[in-house]
Amino acid sequence: MAASAAASTPPACCDELLDEARDYFEPLPETVPQSEDNPLTEEKVELGKMLYFEPRLSKSWVFSCNSCHNVATAGVDMRPKSVGHTWQLGGRNSPTVLNSVFNDSQFWDGRAADLTEQAKGPITNPVEMAHREDLAVETLSSIPQYVALFRKAFPGDKQPVNYTNVAKAIAAFEARELITPNAPFDRFLKGDEKALSDRQRRGLRAFMDYGCTACHSGVNLGGSGFFQFGVMNMPDKKILPREDKGVQDLTGDEGDAYSFRSAALRNVALTAPYFHSGVVWDLGEAVQVMAKAQLDEELSKEDVADIVAFLESLTGDQPRITLPSLPIGPSDMIKPVDD
Repeated sequence: MAASAAASTPPACCDELLDEARDYFEPLPETVPQSEDNPLTEEKVELGKMLYFEPRLSKSWVFSCNSCHNVATAGVDMRPKSVGHTWQLGGRNSPTVLNSVFNDSQFWDGRAADLTEQAKGPITNPVEMAHREDLAVETLSSIPQYVALFRKAFPGDKQPVNYTNVAKAIAAFEARELITPNAPFDRFLKGDEKALSDRQRRGLRAFMDYGCTACHSGVNLGGSGFFQFGVMNMPDKKILPREDKGVQDLTGDEGDAYSFRSAALRNVALTAPYFHSGVVWDLGEAVQVMAKAQLDEELSKEDVADIVAFLESLTGDQPRITLPSLPIGPSDMIKPVDD
């Protein structure tokens, strides 16, 4: 074990910026972390891909996971608030699903511990997919091809078509396939000192010197820890709606008011609009908002441009997903409901 750990540690180098960056950040791992209660298998991942794009998991047969987390657009839907059942708007901006397996928790308020728990939420949320667990399972159970696929993916289960296994399969697909390796910053952390431009290097230096790493560090440059939005200065009410108390709405603790899970910054240059309110479309503006709200800093135009350039270095290879062909169900299966 000691030899293996030593072999995986990048060697020290003469680049002081790189050595310091390694104190705060880690490149995406070569292998996806395995969950003991949801081991990744090819059968489960393939089933999960089908379910990720399956609109019949929604009451209206209109919405799927991909509706709000479009894999063609960096795992987001490019809207301030997502559209759900009967064209209702969600309460918060949909964060990217890309690399979400590396987050410590899911959702802006961290109410789901992992991807499996997260996958269960939207299907039954009345504003999102608005289905019922039992009806979603009944729908899938009425399609022979799905029954066979669930048996292959969950061979040890007596009744493999169940709601938890739906979520486990979707989570397996997200964990295995929806990651974005090979970002310039990953190459830099692995020792390629020329992977970042001069401007990106200046942006990385500013990012660390200003203290952005207090909330945005680790593999995902965020996605862990909960922090009050507006530690130093409360943002405008449009950016920080006062009626959304964040974690406090779950815990009831006034100390959690306006606290949210730190945003994971990988691919952030592709995932506008920003913040849980989804009202800021320009990445430079988002950087300025955070500097003032969290650090009480007024950044120069040069610092903003440099930090934005650094954030652009977090864009990795986007997933190349072949759309699945979904099975047609029997004529007497549960029908879609629009209201």
